[in-house]
Amino acid sequence: MSAKPTLADAPQTMTVPLLDLKAQYATIKPDMDAAVHSVLDSARFIGGPEITALESEIAAYSHVKHGAGVASGTDALLLALKALGVGPGDEVVTSAYSFFASASTIALAGGTPVFCDIEPDTYNLDPVKLAACITAKTKAVVPVHLFGQCADMPAIRSLCDPLGIKVLEDAAQAIGSEWQGRRAGTMGVGACFSFFPSKNLGGIGDGGMVVSDDDAFIDKVRLLREHGARPKYHHHLLGQNSRLDALQAAVLRVKLRHLEAWHAGRQKNAALYRELLAGTNVGLPLARPEARHIYNQFVIRTPQRDALKQALTDAGIGTEIYYPRPLHLQECFGALGNKAGDFPVSEAAAAETLALPIYPELTGEQIAYVSAKIHAFLGSR
Repeated sequence: MSAKPTLADAPQTMTVPLLDLKAQYATIKPDMDAAVHSVLDSARFIGGPEITALESEIAAYSHVKHGAGVASGTDALLLALKALGVGPGDEVVTSAYSFFASASTIALAGGTPVFCDIEPDTYNLDPVKLAACITAKTKAVVPVHLFGQCADMPAIRSLCDPLGIKVLEDAAQAIGSEWQGRRAGTMGVGACFSFFPSKNLGGIGDGGMVVSDDDAFIDKVRLLREHGARPKYHHHLLGQNSRLDALQAAVLRVKLRHLEAWHAGRQKNAALYRELLAGTNVGLPLARPEARHIYNQFVIRTPQRDALKQALTDAGIGTEIYYPRPLHLQECFGALGNKAGDFPVSEAAAAETLALPIYPELTGEQIAYVSAKIHAFLGSR
């Protein structure tokens, strides 16, 4: 096989999973196993040095002062919103096209989600449409750095800052991503990360973190994650149990050392997809020149999405639809009064987008096989 795979290198048949965590584990097994056994030997399962070390290391990686480990990316958003004081009567603007937690956490904090449509090429919140979403009740804006690429934070901040509206980055899919050289977590009051196993930096279960330069904000997040108690049994706030386990922290510390190489692997795979899929009737993801895209997902687009997904499934290729129903059309948000047609760009994305395998251990031969099957199904322009 040539050093740079071509469509001609694609085999007739093979299996390509959407994600292969076993392949990743094989590359770091000794260090992973040692980290797990170190925690087991210590019997320090809650809190302790693994947690504080990971918080410091993630904060340094994100170019901020503080990190607060929590139980999940969803809890990161929820506790951050509570730390900002979001409650009944407050509106929080977020994207109409994202994972459910981007909006559910607003409601769970007591606020009202207000949806904004997205840019048709990046799938991130559209700053041009944001102004119409802001009212006197707007407490915060939560732009989502979707699929591993930052939203246009300077444009968003230029609207929010004069009004005193806090901007919280939903960076669940975007640890290490950048906009104009500024890393996710440095462009708002803070950022929320997810360590769900499928993320670029994934644990062996659920986990999340809030990062920030704001001392008071991160202190409140830390208080809220421990039942609002300081010291133990003395409760100042109505908090909850949302601690990151030491076992997760130990594993994530091992993986963090490889994260930049894994980002580079995903970027290399994305470049090969772009080359091999050039000339097909499929829309490729836009990587903005201002952004450092880390490709948590590689999302293509076609009106024949559902049929293409089935064809790829039949060929042994794993794919995923992120997300088949936009947030404003979810049943649980029906009381907000949104209807089909209100956010047409989000609705079109939900109907036409498909994520391909992009994990860093993916081989050139596998990418050639996926690309060849897409060519065969969609044909050339």
